[in-house]
Amino acid sequence: MEVQIGSDAKYAVIGYGSWATAIAGMLAKNRTVVEWYVRNREVLEGLQNEGRNPKYLSELEFDKDFIHPSDNLDEVVSNADVLIISVPSAFLKDFLAPLTVSLENKFIVSAIKGIIPDSWQTVAEYLHDRYNLSFRQMGVIAGPTHAEEVSRGKLSFLTLASADEKNARTVGEKLASRYIHICYSVDLYGVEYASILKNIYALSAGLAKGLGYGDNFIAVLVSNCANEMTRFIEQSYPDSRNTFNSAYLGDLLVTCYSSYSRNRRLGLLIGHGCTVKSALNEMTMIAEGYYAAECIRHINLKHKVSMPIADMVYEVLYRNKSPRKAMSELSSMLDMNC
Repeated sequence: MEVQIGSDAKYAVIGYGSWATAIAGMLAKNRTVVEWYVRNREVLEGLQNEGRNPKYLSELEFDKDFIHPSDNLDEVVSNADVLIISVPSAFLKDFLAPLTVSLENKFIVSAIKGIIPDSWQTVAEYLHDRYNLSFRQMGVIAGPTHAEEVSRGKLSFLTLASADEKNARTVGEKLASRYIHICYSVDLYGVEYASILKNIYALSAGLAKGLGYGDNFIAVLVSNCANEMTRFIEQSYPDSRNTFNSAYLGDLLVTCYSSYSRNRRLGLLIGHGCTVKSALNEMTMIAEGYYAAECIRHINLKHKVSMPIADMVYEVLYRNKSPRKAMSELSSMLDMNC
């Protein structure tokens, strides 16, 4: 179905974590009223009473005239033309479970850099199948954009990918500001898979750092990650794209190197000697790469792309392989391809 949104479209955010809060902040600062589905009571009351999210990005203050937080999903969705969804991919089904109103006339934007674990699908693929949505009425927000920097007004470049360029630009205008620059892409598939794969590769970079490998090796590892990501995307869905662009390579680099990267931190903890279970328990936010590693392994049974780095991460996370042995074996393979 074709859905065309105008400059007067109404917006909603679904989710209450750091990225959802940063996105709501971008919209509200541009004086766009945000219908906001928040199912956490503490966060809901904090936003209603203080104009702040007490759990995530608590320094970000909202003008309460521009946010309408609610724990009624049907009400939030009914009042909006554009839905921006930002929840952990593993919990997307649970978040949307209370929904009874139709999404037929909505434009849906995924700000989720993850994959649906038990469906082995990207968010766009899942929404297409579950809610009978056209891919043209969906978009993806991607790029190297840590919520912590966006909320503090640090210069950031966002990519909005959609087959419907007009709708993408309409949404982009609501997010853009002097410190948020918007790029556009029609490569919904490639951008979404790049945002999933980079989390797996950030785990590998964290593992290497935790095991004591230096910057020299990690640079070689990350360059091989970039090649592997490109290889998977190109072989699974050939198209005209440039994976050196920020939505692909830029997002990979920031996730592998930034101190804000939760996936890098998970790898770092495991590399330092934590078990996978204890490392996951240490995390205060979801590391999407944990779920992505298993999902990509399953999806790649069909495509049969050579993915030694993603395979290594899977073996460590799900097969209890020694991180040191796994990285040592991988480094021998990288020696032949440098």
